[in-house]
Amino acid sequence: MRRTTFHNGLRAWWYIVLLFLYGPLAFVVVFSFNSTRTYSSFKGFSLEWYVKLFANETIVNAIYNSLTLAIVSSILATILGAILGYGMYRYRHLNLGWLIWFIYLPLVMPDIVYGISQMTFFVTVNEAIGLLEPGLLTMIIAHISFQIPFVALLVYSRLLQLDPLLFEATQDLYAAPWQRAWYFIIPTLQASLISAFFLSFTLSIDDFVISFFTAGPESTTLPIFIWSAIKKGITPEINAISTLMIGAVFAAAAISYAIQRARPVSKPSQQ
Repeated sequence: MRRTTFHNGLRAWWYIVLLFLYGPLAFVVVFSFNSTRTYSSFKGFSLEWYVKLFANETIVNAIYNSLTLAIVSSILATILGAILGYGMYRYRHLNLGWLIWFIYLPLVMPDIVYGISQMTFFVTVNEAIGLLEPGLLTMIIAHISFQIPFVALLVYSRLLQLDPLLFEATQDLYAAPWQRAWYFIIPTLQASLISAFFLSFTLSIDDFVISFFTAGPESTTLPIFIWSAIKKGITPEINAISTLMIGAVFAAAAISYAIQRARPVSKPSQQ
């Protein structure tokens, strides 16, 4: 009896947590299709706010900037992070505890501190040599810098699951370094690299703090636009923008999760 009551209590608590996590998101999505601006009740289904959304040039530019920033930074972060992750695995037998600590540091550092430090760095460089003026380029660099640790750790954990003898086998078969990378390492890491890309995309598309401190006048992204727009009150257009962002993040996270679940797991050799 007590065990049944305990399980029912856990189930009820689980539903309560889900309600508070996804209830507000569902509210935003539903009212983005409301035919009126009222939040007191749903008057009817309408795509009016989405039509107005894509007719607004400022919003369209923000969408373009967000997608450009997310895609470019995710591709570059995946490449650089994969190289770093392989390096961590390749020299894992050395005393590299300090390196692992540096990799973890950006993950736990407050975004506002990281954003301010990035802004200060870019402004200083721009004043000194005239490069890195705040804009889309500086935002891409800043996003890459906080995405790389996620990619590196994901690739590193995947490599640790492989049998070390596989790497020795490629050397015994006289494979050149580029052949080992092209025919063995990249295909083996394919699922992890795709997952890392979508994880980076998710982190980038909804980032506000770091983007805000490193953006320029012509590089407004959707999170920055929403923050500016809500000063005048939440409108159905804001709900529509938020719904599009929720859909993009959910899709990227779902693809990443599906790939992680589908990939085969190789157990290290016990010899």
